[in-house]
Amino acid sequence: MLYVITGPPAAGKSSWIESHAKPTDIVIDLDRITLALTGPGAPQWNQDATVVRVAQRARYAAIDEAVKHRDKVDVYLIHTRPKAKALAQYKRLDARIVAVDPGRDVVMKRIDAMRSPEMKRVATAWYNDRRRRAEQTVTQSPLRW
Repeated sequence: MLYVITGPPAAGKSSWIESHAKPTDIVIDLDRITLALTGPGAPQWNQDATVVRVAQRARYAAIDEAVKHRDKVDVYLIHTRPKAKALAQYKRLDARIVAVDPGRDVVMKRIDAMRSPEMKRVATAWYNDRRRRAEQTVTQSPLRW
C-alpha cells in the first residue's frame, strides 16, 4: 500500500509515519533524505538550496522504485502539497492520502519554535489550498507539544 502523507510544515507528518510504519516499510521523507546527504552537525531541517536539490533528485528516484514494491511492503511518502497531476498519479496507484493537521495555530507555534520563518509561507499556502478538502484529515498529531 502507498500512503501519501500531506500537511503543512511542522504538522507532525513524520511523527504520524513513525506511529504507523513498521521497520520493514519504506519511508520517503525529503527532510530525512536531506539530513542523510549532509555532513555531521547539519541542522535537522536543512534548507540549503544545493542540498535540497540533490535530495529532491534522490527522492524522485526513491519514489519511482518504491512504488514498484508496494505490494510487498507499505510505502509512506511525505508530500506536503501535491499538485493535481501528482494526486492523479497517486490515485492511479490506489494510494491512501492522509492529511495531518493539528490546526493552524499549533503549526505556526511549532514553526516559530523550530523551523525557518519561510515555512510560515508554506504553511499558509497549505491552509489556503482547497484541494486538501478532498483528503482524509487526521486532526491530531501524535506529538504532545
